[in-house]
Amino acid sequence: MTPGDLSTLLVWAAATAFTIALFADAANLAAIADAAARPRQTARGTTAADAGARAPAMAATASSHPGPSLAPARSVAVPPSSWHTATAIAGRPAPARGIARSTLRLGVLLLLAGIVLRGIAAGRWPTANMYEFTLVGVLVATTVLAVVQRRRVIAFVGVVVTAIAVLALVLALNVFFVRADAVPPALQSYWLVIHVGVAISATGVFTVAFGTSVLQLLAAARAENRSHLAVPWARADGLRRTVAGWRVTGPRFAWLRQVPDALHLEALSFRLNAVGFVLWTFTLIAGSIWAEHAWGRYWNWDPKEVGTFVAWVVYAAYLHARTTRGWSGRRAAYLVFAGYAAVLANFTVINLFVSGLHSYSGLK
Repeated sequence: MTPGDLSTLLVWAAATAFTIALFADAANLAAIADAAARPRQTARGTTAADAGARAPAMAATASSHPGPSLAPARSVAVPPSSWHTATAIAGRPAPARGIARSTLRLGVLLLLAGIVLRGIAAGRWPTANMYEFTLVGVLVATTVLAVVQRRRVIAFVGVVVTAIAVLALVLALNVFFVRADAVPPALQSYWLVIHVGVAISATGVFTVAFGTSVLQLLAAARAENRSHLAVPWARADGLRRTVAGWRVTGPRFAWLRQVPDALHLEALSFRLNAVGFVLWTFTLIAGSIWAEHAWGRYWNWDPKEVGTFVAWVVYAAYLHARTTRGWSGRRAAYLVFAGYAAVLANFTVINLFVSGLHSYSGLK
């Protein structure tokens, strides 16, 4: 078996591991929803409902004592930690959570080994075509997820990122796959490592930020008791009644009580997007320098260059609106969605359907 064949098998194994992690995270969400929907006995023998009823009294008692202004805030009873699962609240470890974390890490290791063998088979850095770009992008996204989950396990973000990872790997193996081979002379440059490698890293970070923003909107809608399915529709109200059980304020989304609040999720998304934006900015700069070396011009209005710039503008608008214009909540999240859509369109639509100066690189 050649290194290239072994690499393909390892990528399939990684996709399988991520699929198991996806189902485990989904089971974790179901357990959290079940625990949030029913009162649970606390360690002191009182129910969660009793504990919640005592919160106002605790807050009033804390505020009656003199001291620093931050003292009452520390004394107010708060919901269980957002990154604990339902069974952890009941005092037992969560098997699904452990399976999800273990298989996620296993998938990362398998995919890393597959990428290394791909590079050995090709005799170069493995980022020269859509297949390799997808593999490394998934590796970055799942690695960032694993790092984030070390501090706080957020099952929904795990579901979103692992679902994207599985879809991307299956698409890469069945649509984008090409045999490991050398690259054209124009790509035999250290800029292939710098420019494309940084672009892949930015895409992986943006993926985790996207999942966090989706969860932010769900958490905010439930906290505000806002659901379009709860209000009669002027048209197609029968369809609304059919799917009304899936409204975000309903029992199926009770697991949202156990995730970080919308403000914390928005802050996490902002930090991730800020890191991704810095990497994407360097992608533009490095690409311009490489273009000058290869084509004699820093900017050629190539479709790939324009697509990269459009994504950069959207994320720049998000950071500007978030930091200087006071945008937050849904408006900021919608900009995150627009930026991530621009990144995906730049990778898929432009690479597959639009011809340009980047077509020779094997991305089409």
